Amino acid sequence: MLTVLRSVAQFEREIMLERQREGVAKAKAAGKYKGRKPISSDRRGAVLQLPTLGTTQASIARQLSLGDASVYRVLAANRPEQPGDNPVDQ
Repeated sequence: MLTVLRSVAQFEREIMLERQREGVAKAKAAGKYKGRKPISSDRRGAVLQLPTLGTTQASIARQLSLGDASVYRVLAANRPEQPGDNPVDQ
């Protein structure tokens, strides 16, 4: 009995996921599934300039009304790569 119920639930789940994929594909085709807008280049420049003045990353996020993760991402993307940063190299 439990096996039958589990099979039905799995079938329902697969149908639901298939409908979801179709909906996402349809939205992308209509141009409504674009993702989040990137931060402006002035704010990106300010994020890169403030650490040189000794400002912490958390205070940069507060000053510019950005998320902490956005500040870390901008700084990481513009940091020169050091040997040993990439775990694949090891």
